[in-house]
Amino acid sequence: MDLVFRAARVVTPDGERRADVGVEDGRIVAVADHLHAETVVELADDEVLLPGLVDTHVHVNDPGRSEWEGFDSATRAAAAGGVTTIVDMPLNSVPATTTAAALEVKREAARGRVHVDVGFWGGIVPDNLDDLAELHDAGVFGFKCFLIHSGVDEFPHVGEDQLRAALSVLQPRDALTIVHAEDPHDVTEPGPGYRGFLDSRPHEAESHAITAVVDLANETKARLHVLHLSSAHGLRHVKAAKELGLRLTAETCPHYLTFVAEEIGDAATEFKCCPPIREAANREQLWHALRDDLIDLVVTDHSPCTPDLKRGDFATAWGGVASLQLGLPAVWTQARQRGHALTDVVRWMAANPADLVGLDAKGRIAPGADADFCVFAPDEAFVVDRATLHHRNPVTPYHGRPLAGVVRQTWLRGQPVDGRPRGRLLTARP
Repeated sequence: MDLVFRAARVVTPDGERRADVGVEDGRIVAVADHLHAETVVELADDEVLLPGLVDTHVHVNDPGRSEWEGFDSATRAAAAGGVTTIVDMPLNSVPATTTAAALEVKREAARGRVHVDVGFWGGIVPDNLDDLAELHDAGVFGFKCFLIHSGVDEFPHVGEDQLRAALSVLQPRDALTIVHAEDPHDVTEPGPGYRGFLDSRPHEAESHAITAVVDLANETKARLHVLHLSSAHGLRHVKAAKELGLRLTAETCPHYLTFVAEEIGDAATEFKCCPPIREAANREQLWHALRDDLIDLVVTDHSPCTPDLKRGDFATAWGGVASLQLGLPAVWTQARQRGHALTDVVRWMAANPADLVGLDAKGRIAPGADADFCVFAPDEAFVVDRATLHHRNPVTPYHGRPLAGVVRQTWLRGQPVDGRPRGRLLTARP
């Protein structure tokens, strides 16, 4: 073995244990007691060895809007947050990733500039039905669509019939389709303050859209995934789908598990996101859904922009929360207060996202997996300072917030992430 990690606490698929983790050629070859290697990394008493996190919902925005975020800055932020794999969303970059040619443009923008491993989603828009098969064969991890305006005109939303047509192409290929589920018929013009914004995107907008997604999952037997679920009203439809054995999964995000509408001021546009952060009682229902496995994973939906786009009011500001570096401590801070263990957090933020996109070698500390690790001090606290964040524009609602859990080191395939871009561009298996 090239390397052994020795820790009193290692989170494995079978639970937390004292173990040595042996690494050879960037892969884990053993998890056992008393392993030997020329190099031994011994964790401190207050540190836990976690698998590197997998964040399947990241907007890098490069090329085309790299002043919002770029591959270098986004993947530095990911590594600083213990994230060793991201999957980049197909919109906010120009061109949007809706053709195989556009995917290659994006890969070229990323090549040689990534500090963690990066995969890519494709997109479903009204006019690219004939491009989906080629895009799938080019190695995207699935296809994203919106049922409501996406926020950028070059990635238009689809109607139910258009989504059904796309699923007829993708279902025979067993391709995953991920859906921004808000019904535009339930959305109204927002007011300038937070309550006016929240009221403009009511629970019903999510609930009605999720119902349509479940119906399509039942009709087509395709693999479908509900993105960034914020409303607990949609959970009953997710539960019904799971009870029917449909291939439907759902995610939520750290900001929906952390913040509450009652505490957001009318000028605090750094909190604006779509769907919106809802009330405290709703937040607790999301936590119950995680406990009950109705929600399968927690990913950041890191959606940054330049500071000027966050100025103004809730009617006009860009909707997106930048949190890629902070997802782990944000979730852990809330999870530990509700009796959850680090094994739960690893399941939500590493193993299940990896499983969603078929990355069997990611998100777990087990023989055969990539030697991607996060060295985490769960009992150390800190106060978020935007000046210490690595993403390009450090506008975040977490600024000034105390969080529990510090990422002390991140390792990618047995190498410390140290500023040299060693990440790989990942391709999905056909």
